[in-house]
Amino acid sequence: MTERAFSSPPGLLALFLRAGAALVPGASALPFVAGKSKEVPELELVLTNVEIDRDRLAAYDRVCGFSLRDEVPSTFIHVLAFPLHLALMTDGSFPFGAVGLVHIENRITQHRPVRLGEELSIRVRATELEPHPRGRQFSLLSEARVGQELVWEESSVNLRREGGSKSSEAGRSGPGRSGDPTTEDELPVTAHWRLPGDLGRRYASVSGDHNPIHIHPLTARLFGFPTAIAHGMWTKARCLAALAGRLPDAYTAEVAFKRPILLPATVAFYERDDGDGGGISDGGGISFGVRDARKGTPHLVGSVGPAG
Repeated sequence: MTERAFSSPPGLLALFLRAGAALVPGASALPFVAGKSKEVPELELVLTNVEIDRDRLAAYDRVCGFSLRDEVPSTFIHVLAFPLHLALMTDGSFPFGAVGLVHIENRITQHRPVRLGEELSIRVRATELEPHPRGRQFSLLSEARVGQELVWEESSVNLRREGGSKSSEAGRSGPGRSGDPTTEDELPVTAHWRLPGDLGRRYASVSGDHNPIHIHPLTARLFGFPTAIAHGMWTKARCLAALAGRLPDAYTAEVAFKRPILLPATVAFYERDDGDGGGISDGGGISFGVRDARKGTPHLVGSVGPAG
């Protein structure tokens, strides 16, 4: 495994330009454009001395629905790791370009809360390609440490479509498959959320994820969507914000992204306590999800339980 270290986050504007360059005919001949390999490179990217900006965290909390506090939401660490994700997927040794990849599953384990003032180091690497019914998939594995202590880790499954639908329906390995109780309509709806048309731009401003499918209807149409779609990680963050008062210090939250949320939208959030009522700390769990408020179309299904 080759290690490449950064003392500051890679510039996202340059990385998005590099990702877009892969769409230009003939650009694959350029040394910095992904698509020259058939395998995922054995490359680990490391970002050291990561400090959390209080103003950025507050803005993120407001967009995602978290209360303002010194504890950092587990999904915010994903935001800090995202520049490394994009740097890895736009590296010249990566087997295909980042544009067009579909984030289908995400699993985060928080081993303990991270607090403002703590300095992190973040590592990211990719797994080998695996077959998927709609193409091939790989996972981005991330971890965050305070000193030598592992405080957070994540697995993000991405799909390279090679035929089939443009849907972001999850594959076989995540929560919410057919028969999973989190797909059933009888789970009680506890809230309705009205999502404005500019939600993608608002989330991009705090997360740095300026993927054009989220920013504006015109740019989303270039990639086959009728309008801008909500970020999947915003949806997961909003769900965890709704459950925040019931989450222990250590937990694992796993979701599968099913159908994109076309903005603007009104969606229903549903949840159910699983187990004997003792809470996540005592081995219980919560099933939850998001679906279209009118049609019932599933957008996200997930569960949260003990860390591990």
